[in-house]
Amino acid sequence: MFLYMIDIVHRELLVVSVLFLFVGGVDDILVDLLYLYYRLTRRGGDRAEAGAVTTGQSASRFAIFVPAWDESAVIAPMLRAMLARWGAGPYRIYVGTYPNDPDTIAAVAGIAAEDRRVRLVVGPRPGPTTKADCLNALWRALARDEAVEAAAPPFTAIVLHDAEDVVHPQELAVYAGWIEHHAAVQLPVAPLRQPGSPLVSGHYLDEFAQSHGVTLLVRQMLGASLPLAGVGCAIRCDVLRRIAAHRGQPFDATSLTEDYELGLSLREMGERCAFVRVAEAPGGGPVAVRAYFPGTVATAVRQKARWMTGIALAGWDRMGWGARWDLGDHWMRMRDRRVTLAMPVLAIAYAALLFWGLSLLLHAWTGTSPPAFEPWLAAGLGINLALLGWRLLVRVAVVSRIHGAGEGLWAAPRMLVANYIGLLAARRALVLYVRLLLGGTLRWDKTAHQFPLSFAAGTPAG
Repeated sequence: MFLYMIDIVHRELLVVSVLFLFVGGVDDILVDLLYLYYRLTRRGGDRAEAGAVTTGQSASRFAIFVPAWDESAVIAPMLRAMLARWGAGPYRIYVGTYPNDPDTIAAVAGIAAEDRRVRLVVGPRPGPTTKADCLNALWRALARDEAVEAAAPPFTAIVLHDAEDVVHPQELAVYAGWIEHHAAVQLPVAPLRQPGSPLVSGHYLDEFAQSHGVTLLVRQMLGASLPLAGVGCAIRCDVLRRIAAHRGQPFDATSLTEDYELGLSLREMGERCAFVRVAEAPGGGPVAVRAYFPGTVATAVRQKARWMTGIALAGWDRMGWGARWDLGDHWMRMRDRRVTLAMPVLAIAYAALLFWGLSLLLHAWTGTSPPAFEPWLAAGLGINLALLGWRLLVRVAVVSRIHGAGEGLWAAPRMLVANYIGLLAARRALVLYVRLLLGGTLRWDKTAHQFPLSFAAGTPAG
C-alpha cells in the first residue's frame, strides 16, 4: 500500500511538472527564435545594437544620482573611479545619504572637498527608507541648484547609478547621442564575478547575459515596455518633471522596484525608450555598467527576493497589464511575473524527481516493476528534455559571446544554483509580500557591496 501511494504521488507530481514546464519551455524558445530572427534581419536595429560610439561635442548636461545607504566601504573609490573615467565634462554627481549614516557622509564629504562636481545630499529622514525616497531627495537638491544657478544650462537628464558601479568611460557619450529622441536610455549591465564565487556570483553573469543580451532586444523589437535596471540608465529631466507634476515626486517612494515600474510607466505615458548595445570600438565589446553581485547564497537570496516582491508580486498589483490590446507588452509582463508560478512548478518538479528515485528504489527492493508512463506522459518528458537541452545550449552560447567560453561552460552547472537560489528567494518574497499587504514598512533591504580595486584608478573598461 505504501509503495502504491508513492507511485500515485510520483505520477501526479510528474503530470503537473511536465505540463507547466512544457509551457515555460515553449515561452522561452519563442523568445530565442525571435532573437534569432532579430539577429538575422536586424529588425529594430535603429534602437538596439548600434555601431561604435561617436565622439564630438554635445549640448547635453547630466546629473548623476547615486543613492547611498551604509556604503562607506565603497562610495569613495567608486566616485574617484567615476571622476577619473569621465574626466572633465558637463555632469554633476549627486550622492544621497542619510543623517544616521555618518560614515558614508564622511566618505562622500571627503570626495566633495576634492572635486566640486560632487554634491553631498543628506536626506531629511533617517535610513534606510526606500531607494526611491533617496532619489527624490536628490531630485529636490537638483531643483534647488537649478533655481540658484538660473544662468547655467539646464540639466538634460539624470543618470542612475549604485554606489558599487564601475562606469564606462564612454557612457555619457552614448546618452548624449540617444537621449534627445528618447525619454530614457538603458545600457547593458555586465556583472563582474567575485573571486572565489564562480557559482553564486557567476550565475548573475548568465542571467544578465540572457536578459540584457537577448530578452530586452526582443522586447524592443516587439515594441513592448522596457523596464529600467536602476543603473546605467538616463532619464530626461523634462519627462521626470511631468511625472512629478502629476504625483508630487518623480520616483515612487512606495515601490521596492521603482526602476522597473518607471520603465513601464514611461511607455504608458507614450514616451519612447531605448535599450542600447553600442560597441566601445569597432568590433569591441558593448559600453556597459559593471559591478560585483552577491557572492553568497544568503545575500543573493535577499537581493532576488526584493526583485521578486517588487516585480512579480507588488508590481503586478501596482502596474497591471497596461494597454488593453498590446499583446506583445502583455506577453513580456507575463514573463516578468511568471516567477510566481515557475518557482512552485520547479519545486514540484524536484519533488517528482525525488519520488521517482524513491519509487525505483522500493520497486527494486520488493522485486516488482515500476508502473510504465502513459505514452503522452513519456512524450511530454522527452519534449521537456529537448527543451532543457536547447535552453542549456542557448545559455552557454549567449554567456560565451559576452564573457568568453570559460564562463560559458560554467553556465550549465550554474542553472542548478540559480534554481536553488530562486526557490529560497521565492519563499522569502512571499513572506515580504504578505508583510506589505498587512501594512508592513517598506525598507531598503540592500546587501553589503564591494568595489573592485582594480578599477579604482579609472583604468579602461575590459
